Formats: sequence, C-alpha cells, structure tokens
Amino acid sequence: MLLRLLDEPDLWPKLFRELRQEAFHLEVRDDYHVADEDSRVSAFLAGEPAPYTRTPWQDLMRETADRGVSVSRIRVVTVPHSDYQRWLLSVTGYNVDAGEDIRYVPRHLAGEVSPDDWWLMDHERVVYNLTDQAGVSAGLAVTTDPRIVDYCQTTRERLWALATPYAEYAGL
Repeated sequence: MLLRLLDEPDLWPKLFRELRQEAFHLEVRDDYHVADEDSRVSAFLAGEPAPYTRTPWQDLMRETADRGVSVSRIRVVTVPHSDYQRWLLSVTGYNVDAGEDIRYVPRHLAGEVSPDDWWLMDHERVVYNLTDQAGVSAGLAVTTDPRIVDYCQTTRERLWALATPYAEYAGL
C-alpha cells in the first residue's frame, strides 16, 4: 500500500510512543489554522502578553526526549514572516525547552521543497500532515514506500545543511 489515511483519535501520542530513534518534521506553510492557537495568536497580534500554558504536545516531546528519541524540525519560512510565523517564532522556545531541535530556512534559500508538511519517523515511514485549503488539519496519511522515505531523507539532509538553529535565528 502506497499511502494509508489515518483518522484515529489521539494518533500523535501513539506514533511518537512507537519511535525507537528519531522523528524529523518538515514544515513548509506560512500559515496554519489550529483552533487551540487562535486566541494566543490574536493576543500576540494585539500586542497583549500571552501567558504561557504548557501544551500536551510539549509533554509528549518531553516524554519522547526522555526516552532518548531525537525530535527535530525545519521550518521553511517566507521572509518577511507572516503574522502566524511571527507568533510561532515567539513561542518556539517552549518546544525547544521540551526537547525539540527546531531550525529555520528562509524559503528563498531552500530551493525546491514539497508543498506538504511531513514527518520522517525512524527512517522508515513518512507521515503527512494533511490540511484543507484554509490550513485546517484534515488528518494524516502514512507511507513506508522506500522511494518516498528516501526522498524525505535526502530533503532533510539538504535542508539541514542550510538551517539555522532557533536561538540563533531568533537572535537570542
């Protein structure tokens, strides 16, 4: 089977708990529409201080890192940043503190990249984050096709060489 659609509830924790070595995420969208982020993004754009709230994602990243599993991601971003990416940059430190290695590549330096976000998990499978036209999550699709896995691994290696670590990118 080339691609399998998944719609199980709470799938991310299951996928991360199955990991043995590492997960890598490529993010390529400038805007996402995640319901539980809307109020925080709005507060940021209004110049209001947004109180920190620990998220289930950060708990999952801590748990994953504590098991010795590496989690990294590259965000390919348009410069100047979209409002969403400006907000995301302002809160990314919390994910880094939870154990993720997050890096940035300006889109104009990235060359050709997939139009879709994906996770490369243990060098064996690729999990696509599906979204609708508005950027709202539409589920996941998984493949173990070796050609797709190889493409994602090659893309990761190419972009990693261009990527700037979060702290340096954010000027911290």
